[in-house]
Amino acid sequence: TIYKKILSKPKEQYGKTEQLGVTFAAGYFAGIFCAIVSHPADTLVSKLNNVAKAEGESTGALAVRILKDLGFAGVWTGLVPRIFMIGTLTGLQWFIYDSFKVATGLPTTGGAVAPKKE
Repeated sequence: TIYKKILSKPKEQYGKTEQLGVTFAAGYFAGIFCAIVSHPADTLVSKLNNVAKAEGESTGALAVRILKDLGFAGVWTGLVPRIFMIGTLTGLQWFIYDSFKVATGLPTTGGAVAPKKE
């Protein structure tokens, strides 16, 4: 989709280095999406591990109390550094994977032409 919707040429017209750059960028954007989706839950889990329960309080009740204390904005605190961390890690993972594929003579991921059926 990146080659068709964002870039101006088909994948085959880009060199391997450019294709690996596209791989890293795609991985980075995937990492941004993952960071945004998982951040509120990870914030809650971190707080659950660091806040003591009141006597007789269930984990669910503690979670509700923490969410009320944090508020909507509070569950998003720290999202920017998380995006930088997860985006970079995911981009590098995708880049390393495709670099290995290129080193072994395989094409980079994405945009492969399906074999024609006769």
